[in-house]
Amino acid sequence: MTTPPFLIALFATIVALEAAPKPNIVYILADDMGYGDVRCLNPERGKIATPHIDRLAEEGMIFTDAHSSSSVCTPTRYGILTGRYNWRTQLQQGVLWGYSAPLIEADRLTVPALLKKQGYKTAMVGKWHLGMDLPVLEGKPIMDGPPDSRKPRQTHIDWKGEIKNGPVDRGFDYLYGISASLDMAPYIWIENDRFVGEADNSKPPQPAPGFVKAQVLPEIGRKTVEYIRKQDASQPFFVYVPLTSPHTPIVPTEEWKGKSGLGSYGDFQMQTDHVIGEIMKAVDASPFADNTLVIVTADNGCSKAAKIDRLEAQGHFPSAQFRGSKADLWDGGHRVPFIVRWPKGVKPGSTSEQTICLTDLMATCAELSGTTVPDGAGEDSVSFAPALKGEPIASSRQGVIHHSISGHFAYRQGKWKLLLAKGSGGWTSPTEKQAAKDAPVAQLYDLEKDPGETNNLYDSHPEVAARLLAQLEADVTSGRSTKGSEAKNDVAEIQLWKSGK
Repeated sequence: MTTPPFLIALFATIVALEAAPKPNIVYILADDMGYGDVRCLNPERGKIATPHIDRLAEEGMIFTDAHSSSSVCTPTRYGILTGRYNWRTQLQQGVLWGYSAPLIEADRLTVPALLKKQGYKTAMVGKWHLGMDLPVLEGKPIMDGPPDSRKPRQTHIDWKGEIKNGPVDRGFDYLYGISASLDMAPYIWIENDRFVGEADNSKPPQPAPGFVKAQVLPEIGRKTVEYIRKQDASQPFFVYVPLTSPHTPIVPTEEWKGKSGLGSYGDFQMQTDHVIGEIMKAVDASPFADNTLVIVTADNGCSKAAKIDRLEAQGHFPSAQFRGSKADLWDGGHRVPFIVRWPKGVKPGSTSEQTICLTDLMATCAELSGTTVPDGAGEDSVSFAPALKGEPIASSRQGVIHHSISGHFAYRQGKWKLLLAKGSGGWTSPTEKQAAKDAPVAQLYDLEKDPGETNNLYDSHPEVAARLLAQLEADVTSGRSTKGSEAKNDVAEIQLWKSGK
């Protein structure tokens, strides 16, 4: 019996994948860095120098249509590590705090856990912000006051106890980082499942001895460099580097103050670029540089804390040509920088205009490591590996779902974008409370003609709006947006319309 040609080709592909060395993966996630904060992405209206990220783009590929799965921190991080939209969980809006319980369930597959099964070493250096079970003193609650607070009056943490259900229990071999953002206590380093030192339970906002907020960003860079230098070509590694910048508190160190000429935010963004450059140098100096995939992206758009109006008055537009910023449904809230360098697999100076989402990391890592995403995992993840070779992404996902801080939904398919909100759905004016009473209940934009989302076509193109809404409803209720085994959301009902209808 003659073997069919397609089976021969399939077998040859499988053999080639198994024989090829698996790429190392360095995933750097900036915090609140707008699309326009990277000079090469915003050459006409970007005034902050970012030479290291620009060089990464020159040596690799720019994705011009990449989106975080949410326009705020915690939800996006959940999507990155699980390949699943956050609103399928109990977290329907907002973010977690520094003392929050874990959002990722113990039986949920994560990107590092998947890669460990493929023989990878896995590490995380930086900001977690996905909750963990902190040890408490016997018989005490974790804090006095509301059970989930940014600034509790008093805590009852056992600083010598074991932390459970954090990064090292969710697939990472090694952790050096902090529990949440730098504007959320506790302010103390964590290594693996232990605190580094002790903080004062009677003064939760007080950092632990030796913990200096302005030194956290450079320390993340140093620890990442240290980790990379310890690796060799005998075993592939994945290191996830969620930075704390340029998120608040905006604290550039002394040597960076005044560098940008645009104020502290510009200075902090320049320092962020510098730290990314130091990590790149460590990769370049290694014997495995050619087979190391470096990704630089961000969890959402620029924050209002950057004083966007002041920056724009000086000629710098953090969202480039896009409307809105962090927390919003408009593209400025979730269209993010996404730059990839992989000397062995990506053509230098290339660009992809294909739409991708940060939930796509899991399926991409699976393909690059020679496996597939198993049933019951990565329900909203599509591999962008073909795009790295300049090929079309093969996707069973019909579109990408956007989500704002208040839980408002939007749906993107091709050139069309439907927003189930009257205003920004976030912090930019007009907010939902500020929107005119007679405003259309939703928004529809043709992003090819109107990337700035200024001409609402919802009333004039009802058939397009109806088609996108039907697909959004299907993706939400089915528990997944890709083809695969039956899936369920963690909550019985998800409210799509929050501003009417």
